[in-house]
Amino acid sequence: MKKGFLIVISGPSGVGKRTVLTPLLNDPELNLTYSISMTTREKREGEINGKDYFFLTKQQFEQEIKNDNLLEYATYVDNYYGTPKKYVNDLRNQGKNVLLEIEPQGALLIMDYIKKQNDHKFLSIFIAPQSIEILKSRLLGRATESKAKIEKRIKQAEWELSLKDKYDYCVVNGSDPKDATKKIKEIFVRSFNNARK
Repeated sequence: MKKGFLIVISGPSGVGKRTVLTPLLNDPELNLTYSISMTTREKREGEINGKDYFFLTKQQFEQEIKNDNLLEYATYVDNYYGTPKKYVNDLRNQGKNVLLEIEPQGALLIMDYIKKQNDHKFLSIFIAPQSIEILKSRLLGRATESKAKIEKRIKQAEWELSLKDKYDYCVVNGSDPKDATKKIKEIFVRSFNNARK
């Protein structure tokens, strides 16, 4: 069985990554599976452990780091986030194209790791907002966090946007998320077909 692709997707909090990616995950032609990250952040309402994230304590997470069980990890808004190495490799070895939705900090680490492995079945895409103003109003509209936390996320978003050129592609999620979904699908199909040649 051919090894699947490792696909890294980043974009600021509130840019609509899930909205853009969900139709792709349900598209049988793409054979995509979502990699579940580990995190120490609090579980949000409706989130399920082992489906949305693997929720760990800080102590458990630091043990995973010590045991070299992570492809990458990063600290974001005072919490750890990381990608379990064995979980991702097992999925790829089953021929699945594994989608990682991670912060740029972690994405850059994976890009370095992949280069060292000389792994050509890799793709990185940055999903950008139309503007920081639109992003801010989306985050405020969620009403899940305090104003101070939203300000922190906006500062983080500005830094993340400065790194978008390090990715293979940058796709803007504009007024209709379907447009961004379509663009990303075209990138996937082209990349998967090129790998088969």
